[in-house]
Amino acid sequence: MKRPLNVMMLSWEYPPRVIGGISPHVFFLSKSLAKNGVKVHVVTCDFPDAPAHEVIDGVEVYRIDSYKNPSPDFATWVYLMNLNMQKEAAAIAAKLPDEIDVFHAHDWLVATAGIGLKHVFRKPLLVTMHSTEIGRRDGLHTTTEKMINETEAWLTYEAWRVVCCSDYMMQHVKWAFGLPNDKLVMVPNGVNPHVYDGLEKQDLTAFRRTFALPEEKIILYVGRLVYEKGIHILINAVPKVLEKVNAKFVIVGSGYMKEQLSNIVKSMGLEHKVLFTGFVEEENLPKLQKCADVSVVPSLFEPFGIVALEAMAAKSPIVVSDTGGLSEIVDHDQSGIKAYPNNADSLAWGITKILLDENFRNRVRENAYKKILEKYDWNKIAQQTRHVYEGILGEYSKSFWA
Repeated sequence: MKRPLNVMMLSWEYPPRVIGGISPHVFFLSKSLAKNGVKVHVVTCDFPDAPAHEVIDGVEVYRIDSYKNPSPDFATWVYLMNLNMQKEAAAIAAKLPDEIDVFHAHDWLVATAGIGLKHVFRKPLLVTMHSTEIGRRDGLHTTTEKMINETEAWLTYEAWRVVCCSDYMMQHVKWAFGLPNDKLVMVPNGVNPHVYDGLEKQDLTAFRRTFALPEEKIILYVGRLVYEKGIHILINAVPKVLEKVNAKFVIVGSGYMKEQLSNIVKSMGLEHKVLFTGFVEEENLPKLQKCADVSVVPSLFEPFGIVALEAMAAKSPIVVSDTGGLSEIVDHDQSGIKAYPNNADSLAWGITKILLDENFRNRVRENAYKKILEKYDWNKIAQQTRHVYEGILGEYSKSFWA
């Protein structure tokens, strides 16, 4: 009997360690691959009180000690963490009853470990590029940014295939690293709509009241408070929206811009209308998304936009910047509104249009949910990913590497 495909995934974040979009991506993709007959081993960084090894829905999860060495800065920590990850992952792979068929690395943060394992075991390396430094920073300005860019270029060079989550990202990665077309493959990101099942039945009135008054509409932002996420554009849109609608802006997330944004809100005299919640617990975020009268994703650079998918799955009407992967997720006036990027007036117009037109709001909400079920289902995405693995192994078996 033919044994199942055996894949080792490397990611610097995996629940309960959640820093950005990679964590939920790897979590749901690995579980869905396991359901589709792929044996998945996830090697990730440790987290307080999380077990060093556990099995989650058929996925073997190994959390390695990533803090053995004191580090003067983040870049050094990443490099040292990778050395440790490679050593630990190699030991795990060597002990497995079946050899690993494919190593699958997620972003530059595990590049050194992924490339090292590829050469130690002489097995193909698949890379998912969730973002790029040149895109995040709108150019390369510091030595750290240049180092990250060079690491990304090296990672894509060493990869058998590079997976991107949108057509936009495929073109961006091709341009950024000079990659040939046949090295790139598009597999979209996904979302789990069942997270929101049963939340309609729950009485969320008391929960909602902890964020806004009953007469206030909730305008929700979920994401890091960093420049490329365009959160400052949303803050600049606040007075324009409040001219027409009684609303509360609920800002979920943290980042280096928090203090600066709070100061802008204070200078406007609108502290009572903008709530910075910081991090929201995993079990409460879906409830908040369900309560939101509109969700806003105002990014300047967005390879995909998982937060937009989550809002659509929660049936929260959505306003996004017409940029990157967001442009592909949302059909303007059908499943949401696309605003001009970096334009507070356009963003305010989109938000007020949704909040003031109930029929329109209901229509885009239902269309968005339908699109989620049709295109962004994790089971379909796992099957596409499995197909990529099988294609790589077919080529590998005919190569001098095999």
